[in-house]
Amino acid sequence: MKLEWLTAAQISKAYRERKLSPVELVQSLIDRIDAIDDKVHAFLHVERETALAQARQAEADYMVGRVSSALHGVPYAIKDIIDVAGQATTCHSKVMLDHKATEDAVVIRNLRGAQALYLGKLALHEFAIGGPSFDLPFPPSRNPWNLDHHPGGSSSGSGAAVAAGMVPLALGTDTGGSIRHPAAACGIAGLKPTYDLVSRKGVYPLAFSLDHVGPMARSCEDLALMLDALVGRTPGVGPESAARDLNRGVKGLRIGFVRHFHEKDLVADPEVAAYLEEAAKVFEAAGAHVVDVTLPSLESMASVQKTFQFAEGWAVHHRMLAERPQDYGSMSRRKLLPGAFLSAAEYVMAMQKRREMIQAVNDVLREVDVLLVANSLDPACRIDDEAAAVRTYPRQARAPFNMTGHPALALLCGLSSGGLPISMQLVGRHFDEATVLRAGAAFEAATQWHQKHPEI
Repeated sequence: MKLEWLTAAQISKAYRERKLSPVELVQSLIDRIDAIDDKVHAFLHVERETALAQARQAEADYMVGRVSSALHGVPYAIKDIIDVAGQATTCHSKVMLDHKATEDAVVIRNLRGAQALYLGKLALHEFAIGGPSFDLPFPPSRNPWNLDHHPGGSSSGSGAAVAAGMVPLALGTDTGGSIRHPAAACGIAGLKPTYDLVSRKGVYPLAFSLDHVGPMARSCEDLALMLDALVGRTPGVGPESAARDLNRGVKGLRIGFVRHFHEKDLVADPEVAAYLEEAAKVFEAAGAHVVDVTLPSLESMASVQKTFQFAEGWAVHHRMLAERPQDYGSMSRRKLLPGAFLSAAEYVMAMQKRREMIQAVNDVLREVDVLLVANSLDPACRIDDEAAAVRTYPRQARAPFNMTGHPALALLCGLSSGGLPISMQLVGRHFDEATVLRAGAAFEAATQWHQKHPEI
């Protein structure tokens, strides 16, 4: 049993069957972090002693049957934009190095309530907006599939840590795709839940009306268990559980294929397009009805999202940018400054367009159950090629669903000829994460892509 590749559900089962000790698992993960993280740079801080103490307590709990949830004693790590009482929340920025949180974020309180085991803080793109930058206090994370390539962002450390076998579960945030981009680049599963389903209290903001907090893992089952904990449910238990329909399959499910995003609006890399076609065939073979559907153009939806991100990001950062511009990385400054030039009229017009686009997606989702959509339109480029990053980062189909607030799941659906992950998205109705995860689990069962791991 290779401990580094166990899913949270497998860990929980092994604990209950007394086939695995929480102390054994945590020590193994700490050893793996120590062995490879000088190459991957996923962690900013590892809770070695505290995590082992929690593991000893979890082991004692299992010995006497005092188990509170499916995540009891299961390790997780978090993007360092989320508050943990008494610890620094650096946002991967020189600006925030001295900032110390006074209380836990709500999501951390809920994970503690599920007795999940906190392992440490993870790297990110500065303030969740920068890029794979080399002018920050910490090195950028790297892609475990090829260390010369970027791992996506802005939840870069979250994607890299899960993909590299350093932790089974991670928390990310998503304003324009920041859970789904590293999930795509690193070949893991990532879920942006419905807007406002998961609390953002205690999470440093980028754009208030677009920010989401969500789980990153190696399977849809793990995403469901972690999502339950994040919203304060007992993971995997009860009719409201996100895991309730995981094993139902997709027979009879209606899946709308948004081809025009990657065929006409922004033309995808041929390998990406080919794997999306293959995914549609997998769903049809499993009994789903796949039909082409049309949304507003990708360009129009992304431009509305960008208006909110620019304006609200400027509102968050304008004072610090005026006082300490030299302490921001160059990529972050470049991405934040356009907000200074947006007018109130442009923001209001974007609000009007946003309502129309939400309605357009809702109208399509009355005819189908789930949307099949491209994720990144290109495999990850080299981490040291800033021009390629500037060109390819915007070539994606994620941002529209931050603007509309619909739940969106990223899943590995292939590997490029260069051995880099290719990912798709499944998008569902507001607050219907269960159906999205059901479709994702059916795809996993039919393809086994989620069982492929990088060699470091």
